[in-house]
Amino acid sequence: MMAHHHNHAHGQHQHKGKVSYLDSPKRRAELPPEMLLSFIPINAEAAVLDFGAGTGYFSIPAAKRVKGPVYALDLDDSMLEMIQKKAQQENITNIVPIQGHTNKIPLVDASIDVVIASLVLHEIHPLAPTLTQLKNVLKEGGHLICVELEPKAGPGQHAPRITLAGMEQAITDAGLRITEKHFPAESLYVLIAQKS
Repeated sequence: MMAHHHNHAHGQHQHKGKVSYLDSPKRRAELPPEMLLSFIPINAEAAVLDFGAGTGYFSIPAAKRVKGPVYALDLDDSMLEMIQKKAQQENITNIVPIQGHTNKIPLVDASIDVVIASLVLHEIHPLAPTLTQLKNVLKEGGHLICVELEPKAGPGQHAPRITLAGMEQAITDAGLRITEKHFPAESLYVLIAQKS
């Protein structure tokens, strides 16, 4: 289902496929947002960056969990509007939508406690400058939670994906320390890294 939407991510008609996957029951079953947020201790006052927020799959649950700001960053305005609508419906007031580019994150250094990057880093080339920026916006002791899919072997797999080993290397090279790995579902992996 994920295999071919990347090429047309900019065409409106392709939105539906991506959105339906992002909010799908299958994804919820494999990786409930609450489970992801329970992997690390999150202080009630924490500031969170949902990097590549998409439909708000993690922004909304994160905003319910903390009193601090949850920055929902996405390139796509329509995604941010969707998040704002959901937030309004649930009376959530601490989501701050940011239309931002992945290579220029408009946040102050050392201002964020938790960065969530779910199914987004594999689309960024080169990745190193973005990881450096994510590290810079994190406070000392802050965490990066990275969710990605292992590349599938075999023909017909054109979706850009990064192996666990490759992502681990990139995150380590950026100066973050990998503290945990989780494998919530087949081919899905979660890396937790800390700025220390």
